[in-house]
Amino acid sequence: MAIRNLDLSGRGSPVPSPTPKVLIVEDDYRIAAFIQRALSQAGYQVKLAIDGPAALAAAEAEQPDIVVLDVMLPGLDGLEVARRLRAGGGVPILMLTARDAIEDRVMGLDAGADDYLIKPFALEELLARLRALLRRQEVNAAERKRGTLTFSDIVLDQDAHEAVRGGHKLELRNMEYELLAFFLRHPGRVLSRREIFEEVWDFDFLGDSNVIEVTLGHLRQKLEAEGEPRVLHTVRSAGYVMREEVAAQ
Repeated sequence: MAIRNLDLSGRGSPVPSPTPKVLIVEDDYRIAAFIQRALSQAGYQVKLAIDGPAALAAAEAEQPDIVVLDVMLPGLDGLEVARRLRAGGGVPILMLTARDAIEDRVMGLDAGADDYLIKPFALEELLARLRALLRRQEVNAAERKRGTLTFSDIVLDQDAHEAVRGGHKLELRNMEYELLAFFLRHPGRVLSRREIFEEVWDFDFLGDSNVIEVTLGHLRQKLEAEGEPRVLHTVRSAGYVMREEVAAQ
């Protein structure tokens, strides 16, 4: 069983309202049924899929608010399912994986996952991450009505949920977009890893997580794809800052 420290008492923060619909994609029936029961007791509507093709069909038919997606699936693996879900829309994806190597986490984020959870995991952590992703989705919807953010030649249109640099549209994944928006709201200010993690990922800081570095690395690549100067800089032992690149003297 890949879940530990289970607590089905229903304690903890309430789920967002109206009742969110969760699609669980897990081929281990025992784990899937246990998560389904726990989330149902926590107030979620829950749908199950046991393989990749079933997951894509359920996502289209049910239009879930969030997807909990195992990596190792028969028929079509979780990475390919994530890619197809992401190509079709912005539903939040929480990926489950038994592999904790950095390259495995990178592949999950590259495929379009918004967050990942390593098996075995505590049920309380799964619930907390679901709440965080759903809260972020609500905030995102509100912020899309707040106009435009700009810095240098970067323009982020929150109404259209699009970002452009130097006239070139940036194809950003969900968390790359959110990270860029956070920097654009605080240009020139050094932002610590803790602050970024808690504000952008909306979850308590995990000191050993490399999700910021992975997402930031991909964002930098896209911002600099046309040879543009770097605007997201690492400040050693402090964090990161958005500023113009200082010309060498």
